[in-house]
Amino acid sequence: MSVRIGWERHGSGAPLLLIHGLGYARWGWEPVLPDLAERFDVILFDNRGIGESDSPPGPYTAREMAEDAVQVLDEAGVERAHVVGTSLGGMVAQELALAHPERVDRLVLACTTPGGPKAHPMPQQTVALMAEAGTLEPAVALRRFVENALAPKTVAARPELVDRIMTHRLATAQSPVAWAAQAAAGMTFDSYDRLGGLRAPTLVQHGGEDAVVDPRNGDLLAELVPAARLDPFPGTGHLFFWEEPERFVTSLTAFLEEMA
Repeated sequence: MSVRIGWERHGSGAPLLLIHGLGYARWGWEPVLPDLAERFDVILFDNRGIGESDSPPGPYTAREMAEDAVQVLDEAGVERAHVVGTSLGGMVAQELALAHPERVDRLVLACTTPGGPKAHPMPQQTVALMAEAGTLEPAVALRRFVENALAPKTVAARPELVDRIMTHRLATAQSPVAWAAQAAAGMTFDSYDRLGGLRAPTLVQHGGEDAVVDPRNGDLLAELVPAARLDPFPGTGHLFFWEEPERFVTSLTAFLEEMA
């Protein structure tokens, strides 16, 4: 079944494909997009199930979503790109690099996991929030999820950042059905025993206070992916690139340009 995927591009240079995570449309790259577009041909899109993309019946798989990413590259006329994936988008990026190695130049895996029973499970803080969310007013639950994705010190010191993300999330709010379809892709994902075959030079980034994806999964990915490099972001949460966008861009750019 054909799925329409909404996408856009900015800047010029080497192609750079950005893949976001569960519940976030392409606006999720807002704080880093201007600086990245100064150096790269940045291509970003809405995953199936959110924003301007179609929401076909679920459940989705990370492999299906990786094929959506290939479709975007095809529509953009790009044969090969650097790929950055965050959270669920990092799982999609792994599938893309494993299934279509010829399309991926260099790979950046941000706050994500190899999935499956051998990975570190979701932190209890987020498990408890997900269980409680159904008893809360939708807007209250959504704010709690946004705050949970940031380090506590960021929430306390930068309430305007929470408000900005909330504005975007409310504007692209998913139906519960679409959210569950995307979530299924993360719950069924497992690349643990396949990562030894990943050939793209890889950078792993992870916030040290990530309450959504256990930071130990960053270490795990760096061990499993051949010659991967780990760049931790101490004191930051799951959305570390919103908390420290300049450092994220510096880390990413140094890796991509050094390997060129």
